[in-house]
Amino acid sequence: MDIDQTKIPQATAKRLPLYYRFLEGLQASGKHRVSSSELSEAVKVDSATIRRDFSYFGALGKKGYGYNVNYLLSFFRKTLDQDELTKVILVGVGNLGTAFLKYNFSKSNNTRIEMAFDVDEKIVGEVIGDVPVHHFKDVQKHIEGKVDVAILTVPSQHAQGIAEELVDAGINGILNFTPARLSLPDHVRVHHIDLSVELQSLIYFLKHYPLS
Repeated sequence: MDIDQTKIPQATAKRLPLYYRFLEGLQASGKHRVSSSELSEAVKVDSATIRRDFSYFGALGKKGYGYNVNYLLSFFRKTLDQDELTKVILVGVGNLGTAFLKYNFSKSNNTRIEMAFDVDEKIVGEVIGDVPVHHFKDVQKHIEGKVDVAILTVPSQHAQGIAEELVDAGINGILNFTPARLSLPDHVRVHHIDLSVELQSLIYFLKHYPLS
């Protein structure tokens, strides 16, 4: 089935990895069929939204039958390029960066932090979680067109300058864990994850939108 990915809403695209992770668990447990209501309860997305999301990809299920887990998993694996290894670099080997290196997407077989970069001579040359740490001044030499995604865990005051250097080195996607809002060329995709903002949002919702 040929699908024009540009016509898939971004909100739907962001939910696809969530569906995929849950389906992996279902397959591992031996479950062969799942309904939209079961999916809804598991991923906390309402059934109507799930059905609408899936409708963009054609007839993935049957009314009264639900969805075939193996078929869905195979379909979304191809849609999300899960059969292709994505190599990632990490810049900033502080506490958060070190945690990423030790974790290194251990539950995913398609994403791997290939190398890390820092400017601290005490860290450069070490291997953390099987990931070598190089000096950031050598980033272009080490990337050489082999990697186009970076995780940024540096002090916020340095984020913009480092991000610009990463783009010059060929990086096209940045997962930014700093509070800084990066200003980069239009062809570069940046996803901002500010942990303090997320925590404040959670606390606000707990206080003002109780679940029961």
